[in-house]
Amino acid sequence: MKSISGIPASYGIAIGSAFVFDRAEIVFEPHTIEDPAAEWLRFEKAREDTRSQLDEAYQVTIEDLGEEEAEIFNAQKLMLNDPELINTVKSRVENELINIEFALYETAESFARQLDAIEDEYLSARALDIRDVSSRCLRNLLGINESPAASLTTPSIIVAQDLTPSDTVLLDKDFVLGFCTAEGGSTSHTAILARGLGIPAVVGIGEGLEEIKPGDNLVIDGDGGEVIINPDKKTIKEFTARQSRLKELQAEAEAVSHQPAITTDGHQVEVVANIGNVDGIQSALDAGAEGVGLLRSEFLYLERQNLPSEEEQYQCYKTIADAFGELPVILRSLDVGGDKEIPYIDMPPETNPFLGVRAIRLCLTRPDLFKPQLRAALRAGYGNNLKLMFPMVATVGDVESILEVLEECKEELRAEGQTVAEKMDIGIMIEIPSAAVLADQLADVVDFFSIGTNDLSQYTMAADRTNAHVATLASGFQPAVFRLIKIVIDAAHAKGKWVGLCGEMAGELLAIPILLGLGLDEFSMNPPAIPYAKRLISSISYEHAKQVAENAIQLRSDQEIREYIKKEVPEVNPG
Repeated sequence: MKSISGIPASYGIAIGSAFVFDRAEIVFEPHTIEDPAAEWLRFEKAREDTRSQLDEAYQVTIEDLGEEEAEIFNAQKLMLNDPELINTVKSRVENELINIEFALYETAESFARQLDAIEDEYLSARALDIRDVSSRCLRNLLGINESPAASLTTPSIIVAQDLTPSDTVLLDKDFVLGFCTAEGGSTSHTAILARGLGIPAVVGIGEGLEEIKPGDNLVIDGDGGEVIINPDKKTIKEFTARQSRLKELQAEAEAVSHQPAITTDGHQVEVVANIGNVDGIQSALDAGAEGVGLLRSEFLYLERQNLPSEEEQYQCYKTIADAFGELPVILRSLDVGGDKEIPYIDMPPETNPFLGVRAIRLCLTRPDLFKPQLRAALRAGYGNNLKLMFPMVATVGDVESILEVLEECKEELRAEGQTVAEKMDIGIMIEIPSAAVLADQLADVVDFFSIGTNDLSQYTMAADRTNAHVATLASGFQPAVFRLIKIVIDAAHAKGKWVGLCGEMAGELLAIPILLGLGLDEFSMNPPAIPYAKRLISSISYEHAKQVAENAIQLRSDQEIREYIKKEVPEVNPG
């Protein structure tokens, strides 16, 4: 028996045999060709086959996870048609008379290496996508079976160096008990897929992967980040008991999911949903959401070649707001740049997109993007409980500029005879450390804050969350991050404003007691996490949570904080 530590990526326990996901190597030799035109026809056929496969992958992912997760395959189709890539490949075939496999591989790898060298989260993800789509095209050229997934015929734990979007979508989810990868972090594609499907996962185990052989019996602890190879009978018995307790927990959570989140001593908070499109309405309501704490608007800009009209946006926002009735719906303005790119929106390349012109910075320079969205929201908010929230705010000046444009939109709509929401609540996301430090000033000019811990953690700790070597450093459980959260909540409450949190931490059971004790008013999370969060909140006292939070933020590491919570609040670890 051997234990390996990694990064907890998706909650739960998995016990089963290892299925080592190992692709057949793509092998070819460079050689001289005599007919470039014929070689190019081969490439066009392979590209067409690849497009069809990406379309199929998109549809499968839509059914399994939803539109937002499926969008990666549309992005890959755009890469497949990228003029710079295609023209470079064609030039090498025609001018150097080399075979298409070598020309494609060399060109794609050159592009990917350039992105890797910059060491940026967004660009690293794009490098993986370039390699993924070029490998798919190469397999079509060479007639190689696309994936070893076809040989997965029994329930197993998937073990891999890493998994691309193409890899994961081809797996029969009925046979996937858990995921274990050497690479990746809490926001890797594997982690996102696992959480969406409710499958336990541990990522970033590094060289520990080499210890696992096909057919080895494994235990995956998605909460503790532990992988146990060939456990003894006592260990299997222990984890089997935890699995059973988790099933009981699920039943308990579902029983309270449609009740208010009230602590044992009467303190109530809101538990709301993060959704990314109209399709998310029903899953949020079914899970017991008390509204929407984060409505991502990017879905309206994807899968198309031009900007959505004001009317299209209005109809969509109104449909969602109407569905929730009197419950609040918080619409986040367009958040692109960084790790989100829209092909038809001209965004010049930047050395570090995460520190560049993204989100509200982009919108304030592009009225053609910003004003139609604001106008649509103001119209949709009439008669509904729709609120507006703006991402990546760094200064009070940012808010003043936003409010100026918003007032212009109101005046335009009134002049046109349109009905508008005159008193719509306006909030900002706290994602940048400067905004946390300036929370007392920002609270004077907005109605609420929503803390985005994914970016706040990364910017505070100067660490890439997807890099396994520093993923722990980028954890939201770092004392520095919790202290910033406390600064924000205290500053807002002093001005009579409320604070929500819409990052991954809002749904993490270990984080909830601390956030509750710090005074967080609203927890916004993916719908599957809502029942568990409500159950936990209703099982602990607010006074105890306040003491726990006070003690936790005095600790010196994220691991100390996690261990302390497990000890002081046993309800977070019912298994």
